[in-house]
Amino acid sequence: MSTESKVLETMEKAAKPLKAGEIADMTGIDKEDVDKAIKSLKKEEKIFSPKNCYYSPK
Repeated sequence: MSTESKVLETMEKAAKPLKAGEIADMTGIDKEDVDKAIKSLKKEEKIFSPKNCYYSPK
C-alpha cells in the first residue's frame, strides 16, 4: 500500500480534519513523507483543507 493511500485511509477513518503530525503519529509514517503524500493528494484533488494546516478527504 502506498503512502498516499495509507494517509487517505487514515483521514477517512478519523472522520475529522487532521494535521500532518497527527497522521504521522497514527500511521507511523515519517512526517516528511506524510507532507509529500498530502501535497500529492491535494494535487489529485482527493483531499481538501477546511482550515489552515488541517486536511480532510473530499
